[in-house]
Amino acid sequence: MASLVWQPAFALEGPNGYKVWEDQSFIKWNKRDPHVTLRCHDSVEGSLRYWYERNKVDLSLSKTAVWDDKAVQGALDCAGFWVQGLPFVKSLSGFWKFFLAPNPTSVPVKFYDSAFEDSEWDKLPVPSNWQMHGFDRPIYTNVVYPFLLDPPHTSADNPTGCYRTYFHIPKEWQGRRIFLHFEAVDSAFFAWINGVPVGYSQDSRLPAEFEISDNCYPCGSEKQNVLAVQVFRWSDGSYLEDQDHWWLSGIHRDVLLLAKPRVFIADYIFKSNLAEDFSSAEILVEVKIDTTQEASKGRVLDNFVIEAALYDTRSWYNHNGIGDLLSSNVANIKLRPSIGASVDFPGFVLEGKLEMPRLWSAEQPNLYALVVILKDASGVVVDCESSLVGIRQVSKAPKQLLVNGHPVVIRGVNRHEHHPRLGKTNLESCMIKDLVLMKQNNINAVRNSHYPQHPRWYELCDLFGVYMIDEANIETHGFYFSRHLKHPAAEPSWATAMMDRVIGMVERDKNHASIICWSLGNEAGYGPNHSASAGWIRGKDPSRLIHYEGGGSRTSSTDIVCPMYMRVWDIVKIAKDPAETRPLILCEYSHAMGNSNGNLHEYWEAIDNTFGLQGGFIWEWVDQGLLKESADGHKHWAYGGDFGDTPNDLNFCLNGLVWPDRTPHPALQEVKCLYQAIKISIRESVVKITNTNFFETTERLEFTWVVHGDGCMLGSGILSLPVIQPQSSYDIELKSSPWYSQWSSCSADEIFLTITGKLLDSTRWVEAGHVISSTQVQLPSKRETTSHVMKTGGAVICHETIGDSIQVSHQNDWEIKFNIRTGAVESWKVKGVPVMHKGIFPCFWRAPTDNDKGGDESSYNSRWKAAHIDSLLFHTKSCSTQSVTDHLVKIAVVYIGVPKGEGSSSELENSNALFETELVYTIYGSGDVIMECNVKPNADLPPLPRVGVEFHLEKSMENIKWYGRGPFECYPDRKAAAHIGVYEQKVGDLHVPYIVPGECGGRADVRWATFQNKKGFGIYASIYGSSSPMQMNASFYTTMELDRATHSEDLIKGDFIEVHLDHKHMGLGGDDSWTPCVHDQYLIPAVPYSFSIRLCPLTAATSGHDIYKSQLQN
Repeated sequence: MASLVWQPAFALEGPNGYKVWEDQSFIKWNKRDPHVTLRCHDSVEGSLRYWYERNKVDLSLSKTAVWDDKAVQGALDCAGFWVQGLPFVKSLSGFWKFFLAPNPTSVPVKFYDSAFEDSEWDKLPVPSNWQMHGFDRPIYTNVVYPFLLDPPHTSADNPTGCYRTYFHIPKEWQGRRIFLHFEAVDSAFFAWINGVPVGYSQDSRLPAEFEISDNCYPCGSEKQNVLAVQVFRWSDGSYLEDQDHWWLSGIHRDVLLLAKPRVFIADYIFKSNLAEDFSSAEILVEVKIDTTQEASKGRVLDNFVIEAALYDTRSWYNHNGIGDLLSSNVANIKLRPSIGASVDFPGFVLEGKLEMPRLWSAEQPNLYALVVILKDASGVVVDCESSLVGIRQVSKAPKQLLVNGHPVVIRGVNRHEHHPRLGKTNLESCMIKDLVLMKQNNINAVRNSHYPQHPRWYELCDLFGVYMIDEANIETHGFYFSRHLKHPAAEPSWATAMMDRVIGMVERDKNHASIICWSLGNEAGYGPNHSASAGWIRGKDPSRLIHYEGGGSRTSSTDIVCPMYMRVWDIVKIAKDPAETRPLILCEYSHAMGNSNGNLHEYWEAIDNTFGLQGGFIWEWVDQGLLKESADGHKHWAYGGDFGDTPNDLNFCLNGLVWPDRTPHPALQEVKCLYQAIKISIRESVVKITNTNFFETTERLEFTWVVHGDGCMLGSGILSLPVIQPQSSYDIELKSSPWYSQWSSCSADEIFLTITGKLLDSTRWVEAGHVISSTQVQLPSKRETTSHVMKTGGAVICHETIGDSIQVSHQNDWEIKFNIRTGAVESWKVKGVPVMHKGIFPCFWRAPTDNDKGGDESSYNSRWKAAHIDSLLFHTKSCSTQSVTDHLVKIAVVYIGVPKGEGSSSELENSNALFETELVYTIYGSGDVIMECNVKPNADLPPLPRVGVEFHLEKSMENIKWYGRGPFECYPDRKAAAHIGVYEQKVGDLHVPYIVPGECGGRADVRWATFQNKKGFGIYASIYGSSSPMQMNASFYTTMELDRATHSEDLIKGDFIEVHLDHKHMGLGGDDSWTPCVHDQYLIPAVPYSFSIRLCPLTAATSGHDIYKSQLQN
């Protein structure tokens, strides 16, 4: 059969050790030019019906997202779903025959032949990464290459996947041209049809398409076609793919068969040129036609008619059923008679006009369906292509990026494609889950880090309304450590490969409204190859801006100053530089590694108040943990090294605002707060509500208010406001406000006003009632803040010394035992119920966070350990009863903190002491204990993790109520979202299960807290005197345990609750995670500190609020 005649042999290897997959000048063979995603429709109606179904995505679908083994079948189902309604597109997804060879030279001989026997081979789902199914192992690195750096050579150890599958060509495809389309394969591959080589391709994140019309058996034939694919884990292309993520291999996106007529629509570009007042849009569509033979454009027009039409999708869902989709036509786009297409797009130009277009933006993602039609001379539709398009204008002004004429603010995140069970394979519901969470948390922009992502992702971003930076699959970070090698950015031999990746991205994604910037890649140095790529984009697509951080973020190849992890003061300096006319948008900032994202509010204070600063993209969206099964069958999130992978960068892949299953980290609350577009502020007695949106009014919002005094609600209600226009504000005077009467009649020490904005209607991404903004401000106090002073009662106290113990009690109400020798509380009982069994000791150490560990020897953690703060032993220098009356007992204890193993209690009057801490307990007959703490650290110590006290409660005291910030985890430099109020939780629920344990679960600015068992017995703690609010932490895991465990599932609960009440607690930091970067105001210098804490017994009949109020002066 002629179609199966063997083509000239294609040699994978040559003389002198030559390998085609290790030749940077050989990047593809027989591969078709890149183009937009093709749908191969058979009619206009079919096109519209397809988009009618594809657009029906909303919140409900996000709830079906799966992150476990169910996702394997889910990926196959998605591949089938994505081609539904496309009669000339066939998915080849399913279980393919698979064999993994240790290297390319070990693959089975002629495994690609039709007659090859593969019955003994394993089965592997396609799409997938083979490492996620037990073959080979995942490798995680951030910078270093997983093989010896010797470009373009990789490694003799180069696992090579051999795939085989079978298919028939439907008889309905008779007479059509057949194309084999790989959406993405990592990292390089060859393909054969029926033993005949049909193509080779690199670039792990872009499609590869080959025509196979002459290689397949005829339509309707009973003979099965055999598709064989050889995939190389490593290739010269791997040198351009050194991104900070898991190295995973295989056919990880779908494989499709496309059937096109002999003459067909091969590509098209949609352009809209808006009038100056945006009242109309000139529509241009450039169409490329592919013919079976060389033919002039005139010959094509002799036999065919090219048309296009625009349909408004807004009306499609206003009635039951599909209805008449054709009636939604709003513009017919006709062939321009004389002027040809642009030089870089040798096709046909169609033009039309749309009056009063509905513009696309992230706030209002209005979309149209574009349908491009090819008809024969008799008017019969021959071919039809379509896509969703948005009409919008991206431009620049001095120090501004403009969308539809407005300097939109980028409230963004970086997003890797990551699924904990599938690796790089995508599910529709999981992509929707990401977008739902982003929109619900006020995120309006995403940077595709660091490669083009699944085609469906772009459609969803268009639909949901998300600004996007689309990034080329180019990163060469590992060359940073190998300066002796020639860098690809400056090497002509790499120019074609780099340019090909940029061109492929632009050509595939050019019609998506969400894309406002093209990126040349990430951390790939800077050189002439970048200049060439930037020049090509500017010629091809002047309708968007170019982004590239490499070379210092301010080269001529970027239209945006786009630094990563630059400090606040430095970005402000650049913005105020009159010589810099470009806007500054941080391409990466606020590194979300573990318990992080401190200082975020400082960035947004600068962005909101500095012309030229326009936002940024947090690093990053999701913890890149992979699901791994332990020997006992338990599954957990794994990170670098957990698979025996070397080299590896451990847990540096865990930098997300959400866990791998998209459960939000507490820091996402801070992001939502600081990203909210409705801003509330107070100055003197005037509350200002500002709508910082650029297109949306507040018409769709309902505002409510609530006022609390000392934690108790005083009043609430609906806040009736006029509609606030974009970029406008509304002032409310205190005396004319609906909360004035509550404020004027309140005697509370602190009065807080919270204003909340909720959506009145459901949207694609959330149900009605969703809180879009919530801000708490403190109303002016009507009196000076009062000191906390003990009001002593007349209760008689009982005091006795028994051996080494001092026992203080009042009847059967309470009893405290102090150890005279150690000065520690041995026990504390309330009504005979044990409450505390160990304490109270000074504490200056915390379990290090990831940020604490960043910086090697200069890290906070290294400095703390070098100073032995992690291994302090507290010796009792003295313990004495200073005062005893019928109503109080005063006991003073002095502790000396020294490194373990350095000195005994009799040798402490020396320079080994790191801390001297005096605790003075005044115990009243009421059971109240006032503890005055005076801390004197050694002046040579580094900044301290914390300054406070630690004690252990019986584990039954698990019910916690507190008046402070919450309800979620918050710290001194990450608390803008945490409102002050009274909250109640279980101890276990305070813990935050970061994949790598460390300091977590804290609550900031705590005034008082209660710890009780289920019967109400327990202990109360509060600030006292002029002491500032505390940082509180209570956990079943000790600080030592949080420091010991390397995985969350390794943690072992203690037999008690460890409580920390800190006068000072160091901030989390987060400007990055590899340098010590907690801002100065959140550091704790080693200087003397004094503070006081009140403790007292609790029963079910007493409340923390009443006790707290009782100590305030009238």
